[in-house]
Amino acid sequence: MTNRLADTLSPYLRAHADNPVDWYPWGPEAFAEAQRRDVPLLISIGYSTCHWCHVMARESFADPATAALINRDFVAIKVDREEHPDVDGAYMAAASAFTQNLGWPLTVFTTPRGRTFYAGTYWPPEARQPMPAFRDVLAAVHEAWTLRRAQAEESADAVTEALARAASSTPSDLPDAAAVAEAADTIAQREDRLFGGFGGAPKFPVATTLGLLQTPLVRREAPDAAAAADRALAAMSASDLRDADGGFFRYATQRDWTVPHYERMLTDNAQLLLVAVDAGDEPTARGIAGFLVGTLRREGGGFGAAQDSESWIDGQRSEGGYYLRPVSERAGLEPPAVDGKVITGWNGLAITALARAGAALGESSWVQAAADAAECVLRVNRDSTGTLVRASLDGVASGAVATTADVALLAEGLFALAAATGEAAWAVEARELLDAAIEGLDGDPLLAAHGISASPDQTDGDLPSDAAAVAAASLSAWRLGAGDRYREAAAERVRAHSAQAVSQPFAHGSLLRVAASLVDPPRQLVVVTEAPEGALASAARPADADVIAIVAPAQARAFADAGFELFEGKGSGGEQAFDCRSFVCRLPVSDPAELALSR
Repeated sequence: MTNRLADTLSPYLRAHADNPVDWYPWGPEAFAEAQRRDVPLLISIGYSTCHWCHVMARESFADPATAALINRDFVAIKVDREEHPDVDGAYMAAASAFTQNLGWPLTVFTTPRGRTFYAGTYWPPEARQPMPAFRDVLAAVHEAWTLRRAQAEESADAVTEALARAASSTPSDLPDAAAVAEAADTIAQREDRLFGGFGGAPKFPVATTLGLLQTPLVRREAPDAAAAADRALAAMSASDLRDADGGFFRYATQRDWTVPHYERMLTDNAQLLLVAVDAGDEPTARGIAGFLVGTLRREGGGFGAAQDSESWIDGQRSEGGYYLRPVSERAGLEPPAVDGKVITGWNGLAITALARAGAALGESSWVQAAADAAECVLRVNRDSTGTLVRASLDGVASGAVATTADVALLAEGLFALAAATGEAAWAVEARELLDAAIEGLDGDPLLAAHGISASPDQTDGDLPSDAAAVAAASLSAWRLGAGDRYREAAAERVRAHSAQAVSQPFAHGSLLRVAASLVDPPRQLVVVTEAPEGALASAARPADADVIAIVAPAQARAFADAGFELFEGKGSGGEQAFDCRSFVCRLPVSDPAELALSR
């Protein structure tokens, strides 16, 4: 039997195409069928490199008896959370009303209109205390729908209404330096002083939190908290969390960073590359960049979403077995598969990281890889109207809509690429994307059609939240001179979530990083030269500054003509370096010795 998933874009869905479950992909057809049959929807959400998703698929979805129960009593939908993050977010928020053990696979039971009345994560084929058997869960949900339907629908409506109310927030003042420093100190109190990092097991890299602790404000006002970030990176880099080829695994199951969960995500590695660059850890940065370019980069220039934890070894599926072999022994093994989805926002993270790292460390090939990825996403990840979509695979665009974070993260990457290459066209493209993100995107149309609110959660997960992504890109636009309205756009989003951010700083690292950057005036270095590898440009690259742009005179004029005021009046006068604080520049210098490295 082949179900409806064989022709979908998602590798995760295709892996379930031969299940005896009569799966539907996310779409109106499944909702219509559930309403026609008047049965609940079973919505199963996961992703291709998720180990426990693979386990549940083998144990339950490939089992004919279990599939028969699903097909008889439900309409089943399989969702790739990486392709439909809005759907995942909405149902993850709803599931939190039923279980605190959230994760993937996420298993949600809804009314035919898509409103959740029960949810959980992984269930085994046989009962294992405290978990019931999956087939017993199916039977209990069917009984509840059949015998206590009014109660189930009332519960579903209550959850939906509660989430809609939770989406509202009360703006407050921007955090000042003292508030940001206090938030950083609060985070530092969770440091594991023995093994580095934060919290116990399982232990995650929390790159968004590390980025906050690395800001100049925190280094100045809360130096102990800033040092905790450096210790965390050093501990992770020296641990089993980092593979021998330089890439980082998703998380460690043990407090001492041992026994990793072996999937390797683009999101984690792109953000950790920036953390390593900002920490001055060149070996770690080079290892991560090598993994991104050597393993995750796909034909066409885009970056795949992740590398699997499992692979085939001696005819059997092995979790982590490939990575446990020395690098010299891997050549004869089939490597774990890479999920080749080129996700718009995730590639934005990679573009930002490689552009900044390549510029800082003098690796032009990394900057070129960033440019290739940008060209790929802008060319391929579009629908028939030219609107950006969430992802593509093998040059074919997905039908899933892009999220606000997707567009903002890509814009951020293009701003970084503009600074790294000196090409104003990237900044112009970034500004257009950012304007759309600021105005707001419609989100998943099927959720909207059924009155299902998107998740109200604006905390950081494995990447910045929508609000934080827009705020960060707006900050970058303002620093390049796109206008004060972009600073206000950043401040508006920080104000909207300021109260939650300062009370729960560990979950709002990205937003607080923008808050910290709004307190201090930015340092902007513009070097105008015909010799980008010359002494003056080389002196500027390692400087502690928020913007470092090395441009030819014609490039400076192109930025100015495009409306980026930082470059106004800097396109003539020979080789010069302009050291500016919030657009107020000192007299230009031509001697590299006169250019200060520190702020």
